[in-house]
Amino acid sequence: MVKEIQLRISLKDEARNDILIIKSAYTLDIDKEDITGIKVLRKSIDARKPKIIFNYKVAVYIREKLPETSAYKFDYKDVSKAKPIHIVGFGPAGMYSALRCIELGYKPIVLERGKNVQDRRRDLKAINQDHFVNEDSNYCFGEGGAGTYSDGKLYTRSLKRGDVRRIFENLVFHGATDQILVDAHPHIGTNKLPKVVQNIRETILNYGGEIHFETRVVDFIIKANKIQAIQLQNGEELAVNSVILATGHSARDIFYLLHKKKIALEAKSFAMGVRVEHPQHIIDSIQYHCSGKRNELLPAASYSLVNQVNDRGVYSFCMCPGGFIVPAATANGEVVVNGMSPSKRNNLYANSGIVVEINADADLYKYEQFGPLKGLEYQKNLEKLAFTAGGRSQVAPAQRLTDFVEGKLSNDLNASSYQPGLKSAPLHSLLPKLIGSRLRKGFQAFGQKMTGYYTAEANIVGVESRTSSPVCIPRNEQLEHPEVSNLFPCGEGGGYAGGIVSAAMDGERCAEAAINIRK
Repeated sequence: MVKEIQLRISLKDEARNDILIIKSAYTLDIDKEDITGIKVLRKSIDARKPKIIFNYKVAVYIREKLPETSAYKFDYKDVSKAKPIHIVGFGPAGMYSALRCIELGYKPIVLERGKNVQDRRRDLKAINQDHFVNEDSNYCFGEGGAGTYSDGKLYTRSLKRGDVRRIFENLVFHGATDQILVDAHPHIGTNKLPKVVQNIRETILNYGGEIHFETRVVDFIIKANKIQAIQLQNGEELAVNSVILATGHSARDIFYLLHKKKIALEAKSFAMGVRVEHPQHIIDSIQYHCSGKRNELLPAASYSLVNQVNDRGVYSFCMCPGGFIVPAATANGEVVVNGMSPSKRNNLYANSGIVVEINADADLYKYEQFGPLKGLEYQKNLEKLAFTAGGRSQVAPAQRLTDFVEGKLSNDLNASSYQPGLKSAPLHSLLPKLIGSRLRKGFQAFGQKMTGYYTAEANIVGVESRTSSPVCIPRNEQLEHPEVSNLFPCGEGGGYAGGIVSAAMDGERCAEAAINIRK
C-alpha cells in the first residue's frame, strides 16, 4: 500500500534523520516498522514566520518496496539513416528538439554557432579577464545556450505548455541530481550543468544525430515560401526539409536576416533594468528572521518581489542566492550583466535582476522607424550606454542602491562578485526615465516589503537587458511561420519561452510539429 501525505517539520526536527518515518507513522496511525520506505515528492520551506517550517509531500510505502526506477522511459532509436530535421541552435530548445526527434525516429542535424561547453570556458575567461567578447562563444552562445553558465534555474509557471516532469526526468536521466524532482524551486548549478549538457550531446551523437559546433547560419535560401537550403558562414549550403529555429533571445543577426528578407516579425514587450547585489547575510537575516549566520540546514535565502509603478511592473528576475554577477554581452562595445549560482549557492553575495516592463506598443514611439526591431534597437542603445559609462570595457557602471534612489553619485562602491570590475556612475540620470524613475520607486517599495533590503550595503549594476527577446517570430497553430511553411520558430528566440524548462518544452513541441508536417 502507498499513501501520499503532507508533513510539516520544524527546523529543529529537520536535523533528525528519521523524522519523516516518525511523522509519517504518527500521521497515518501505524507502527513505524510497517513503513518500508518513504519517497519525497515535494519539499519547500515556509519562512514567513520566525518559526521556520519544512513542508513535505511524501509517498509512504507500507509493507511494499519502493520502485527502483523512474516511471519515465526515453525510447531513443538509431536514427543515423533516418530522415533529417535541421535545428539551428543548441540551447535548451534545440537540445530537447533533437532528443525528441530521436525518440520519434528522425535524425536531428544541429547547427550551433558557438563551441562545446569545455571550449566555451576559455572564451568566458577572456571576457572576465581580458574584456574581450567572442561574438560566437560567450555566456549566451555555445552548447547549452545561455542557461549553461547562468545557474540552471528550473522553476517555471508554464505548466500548461507540456509535461514539466518529463523535462526534469530527462535531466536526471542525463546526470542531474534527482533533488530537482523534489524542490519547489529547483536548480542544477553552474558548476554541474555543463556535465549534464555534455551527456545530452553524447546521447544525440550515440543515436545517430549530428551536432556541428562553430557553424554559423548566415542565410536562408527561400523559394515558393519554403526554405530550400541553409547557407553557412563558410559559404557551404545545406539542403533542408524542415528547420527548427532555436537561436535564443540574443541572436540579433537572425532577426536582422529575417527582417532583411521581409519575413514577418513582431515587436514584443520585454523588460530591462539593473542587477542588484546584497551581501547574502542581509537577505538571510530578512528572510529567516535571524541575526548572524543562518542555520546550516537552511539554503541561501532568495526572494521574489513585484510592484506596480506608473502602470508598469517592476519586479525581480533570475534571483541568484549565494551567486555572482557575470558579463553577458554578445558583442564588443556593449555591457550586459546576468547572474548565476553554483549548486551549493555558497558565495558571499545574493544578486537579482530588478527590471521594468517595457510595453512595445506604448513605450517605444521614438523607435518606430525600426518597425518590429524597435525593442531590439532600444535594448542595444542601453547596452552601449552602459559600455561607455563603465569606461569602454566590460567594467560595469554601478551605484550604491541608496545613492541611486536619492539621485547622487556614489563616492565609493561596495565589494562585488562581478569579476571585470565596477565603476561608479550616475545610473539615476543615465538610465531612461521610463526605466530609472520606476526603478527608484520600486526599490523604495521593496524596502518597505523587506525591512533591511533598502541599504547602502547593496550595489546596483547596469544593465540587465536580456531578460527575454524583444522580437517575436510569429507562427501558426501548426507552429510554422505563417509565411515560410517549413520554418518552426522555437523557444526564447522566437518569443515562446522564458527559461530552461519552458524552452525545452517548446523544443519538444516544435520537433513533433516539424515531424507531423512531414508525414
